[in-house]
Amino acid sequence: MQLYHNSRSAECRAPLGAVPCGRPVRLRLFGAVNVGQAVLIWSVNGVRSFLPMIYAESDSYEIRLRTPEKPAICEYFFYVENRDGAGEYYGNAWDGLGGVGVTSGPEPKPFQITVYDPQYRTPEYLRKGVMYQIFPDRFYRTGRPRSDRKNLLIHQNWDDVPLRRVDAVKVKDNYSLDFFGGTLKGIEMKLPYLKSLGVTVLYLNPIFKSRSNHRYDTGDYEQVDPMLGTKEDFEHLCAEADRLGIHVMLDGVFSHTGADSKYFDFYGRYQSGGAYRDKDSVWKDWYKFRKWPDDYESWWGIKTLPCLDKENPELQEYFLGEGGIVQRWVQSGASGWRLDVADELPMDYLRRLRKSVRAVKDDAVILGEVWEDASHKVTYGQMRSYCLGDTVDSVMNYPLRIVLIDFLLHRCDAGAVCRLVESQQENYPAPFYYSLMNLMGSHDRPRILSLLCGLAWGEEDHENKTQQPVPAHQLALGKQRLLTMLRAIVSLPGIPCVYYGDECGVQGTADPYNRGTFPWGHEDMELQEQVRALLSLRKKPVLQTGSLSIRADGPDAFVIRRTISCGHDVFGDPAEDDVYEVRIQRP
Repeated sequence: MQLYHNSRSAECRAPLGAVPCGRPVRLRLFGAVNVGQAVLIWSVNGVRSFLPMIYAESDSYEIRLRTPEKPAICEYFFYVENRDGAGEYYGNAWDGLGGVGVTSGPEPKPFQITVYDPQYRTPEYLRKGVMYQIFPDRFYRTGRPRSDRKNLLIHQNWDDVPLRRVDAVKVKDNYSLDFFGGTLKGIEMKLPYLKSLGVTVLYLNPIFKSRSNHRYDTGDYEQVDPMLGTKEDFEHLCAEADRLGIHVMLDGVFSHTGADSKYFDFYGRYQSGGAYRDKDSVWKDWYKFRKWPDDYESWWGIKTLPCLDKENPELQEYFLGEGGIVQRWVQSGASGWRLDVADELPMDYLRRLRKSVRAVKDDAVILGEVWEDASHKVTYGQMRSYCLGDTVDSVMNYPLRIVLIDFLLHRCDAGAVCRLVESQQENYPAPFYYSLMNLMGSHDRPRILSLLCGLAWGEEDHENKTQQPVPAHQLALGKQRLLTMLRAIVSLPGIPCVYYGDECGVQGTADPYNRGTFPWGHEDMELQEQVRALLSLRKKPVLQTGSLSIRADGPDAFVIRRTISCGHDVFGDPAEDDVYEVRIQRP
């Protein structure tokens, strides 16, 4: 039998893509000739049903059903048996990315239908804007940094290379105790520059009191780190940003704290009854001690990052309750949170966090760090879906970043880019899809220009190659590729994000060299202007909320087409008809 089902064809599946709760869906399987029976194997949150299909026309079998009344991930594939009793399965393509399926002897990968809350809404400024990410210690300083701490190094020269010093035995991580002295006031002073780039959302890496320069080892969620400034400085930054039409998003690290925190107090510096020092501490049950005090769960085995017990009621109240941490900083001016390792937070925790934040500001954003397809991420042996309308607004789009880098470095062809984009478009509800954080670089990855120069540097290459000049022809090629990647990201649904300094040629391999200082006074001005011009395209309504189609044009190019027709965008809002089309050709 020559069976055929295409999850992206309206003849085979209607409606296409993600579907709201309680809506009718029609599925068709073509090519079923001389068939004894055709069965749809339908699964809702892992619970299977075997549903007979009826003969329709043109050698096809079809079934009509209704999506669940509650948000869910539905999966399906087909079983067809001929009149002689021989049967075969038909399911998703080999890569699981949807589209035209394949015949299989054993059970195949299933197709997916995401069923989401019909009331699902995301902040308009997220899907219509431009994001800029700042590592606060490295952006701009207002004077020579000072600190009373004895365990750190302060760079007097802004252009120094960050230090890498690792204690592999004790902590298995970079100490990250060298500081350059960037401040919140420094960021505020540069808001006009960010405005000139077209930035509307400013994402700050952690700003709370911490031991390290990256501040993912929180010491006190209630205080701004003194080296960055004060709470009043933060409030003033948010007010000035708001005046310029810029929203400020904070980094929420709620999976773990620092060992050097008032809650844990590994070094005995706080005299506050930390969990490591005091067996009767009010914070002891916030952590997961296997045997107190030295045997405790830590993030990825890094002992300086003890894991929090997110199920603990007192801990949840501290973070998520009335007047808790997530509300307090939104009340102080933040427009929401980017959630560090969101897939390590329990789903009920995320649901409560969403309600807590929205109770303070109804257009606050909640953006999750999820590195894979967020519609069916498997974490701790469980499949979790973050796009149903009850947890985060959207996520960081690492899959798009990876496939575009692979395309530009000739590790995959244009067809692979199109398959990934179409799979996301199929699996994600429109509010989620149009709010994706489409990044090129970040504090967790090497500088995008360094990667795209095409030298032998990998994502996990921590060697200090920043001192070695890149050959001129390779650097020129890297810049071409960077602009090509940005053009693609600007043209696709989601909010394009620029990591500070990428727009003016900053280079560096993995941590800490991807966290160098912004090169004020010696920027690559030509590259900066080209980036500014590309980001300005986001002002076009058709690139904000127009429909999308994408197709490969040979192995080395793909075409993105965005459309607004009949006076409405994809959300049904009034908009002028427009068409935008661009061909992305790899250099």
